[in-house]
Amino acid sequence: MALRAALRKNCALTGLFSQLSSSSRHGRVCVSPVLVAQQRNNSTAQKIKVDFDQSTGVAVMRMQNPPVNSLSLEFLTELCISVEKLEMDKSCRGLIITSSQPKVFSAGLDILEMYGKSPERCGEFWRAVQEMWLKLYSSNLVTIAAINGSSPAGGCLMAMTCDYRIMADNPRFSIGLNETQLGIVAPFWFKDTMVNTVGHRHTEMALELGLLYNPSEALKIGLVDQLVPEDQVLSTAEKTMAKWFAIPEHARQITKSMMRKATIDKLVSSREADIKNFVKFITKDSIQKSLRVYLEMLKKRKA
Repeated sequence: MALRAALRKNCALTGLFSQLSSSSRHGRVCVSPVLVAQQRNNSTAQKIKVDFDQSTGVAVMRMQNPPVNSLSLEFLTELCISVEKLEMDKSCRGLIITSSQPKVFSAGLDILEMYGKSPERCGEFWRAVQEMWLKLYSSNLVTIAAINGSSPAGGCLMAMTCDYRIMADNPRFSIGLNETQLGIVAPFWFKDTMVNTVGHRHTEMALELGLLYNPSEALKIGLVDQLVPEDQVLSTAEKTMAKWFAIPEHARQITKSMMRKATIDKLVSSREADIKNFVKFITKDSIQKSLRVYLEMLKKRKA
């Protein structure tokens, strides 16, 4: 029940700031000074663990932010810097993203990042969310999501940034952008990423109805590319890298850039406006009140 409540909490989070839907270069996106400063001030336990095998050129990034890998500013900062380091290492060719937490890949954005925070902090947080998407979606590395648990909202977005998605074949797991179930709207760049993944019609249905798909349903519409037993997700991802590595690297990278550049440029061209819209929205008294009520409800459930 604790995991389910945490998942609901983080799904709600992504939805709340998603009402900002109205409002890089392509290739490798640099870490912002704000993110670097935040990382330097981080004195808590690492939330990202990276194991890089130079003999294979494959790095495995494990998210370890219990209980549900919520996407906090601290977490996003560490993730972006970790990706940047791998991009700078010319011996690294591929990145597998997975979770160290049982039964969950990532439950999405952290609601505590939006409650009781200053406008400056809220802007910093939203910039970090953008940065995560830009870094992963534009990465020159081969990226594979090894989805070993549920992945709603922001977790689904992270998975969709990858070149290939392998999900555990467990009917209890789910994945999708479920914002409208909470009365909110996914940002335009969430929407565009999903259109590029499953097509316009499936995206329209998914976003309007706030659908969460079980693994077999996700495979059917192309939201994930492969299903395997739960204990074979990571090993299958490692084996799949060989197929991608067999393609001449420059040809693959140029093709990836060609396919994704327009989507990336769309966010980059309106990035500051997107941040301002988010801050204006999330700091409204009515929204802060809604967040407070929701957090109090969660406390009562735990009690």
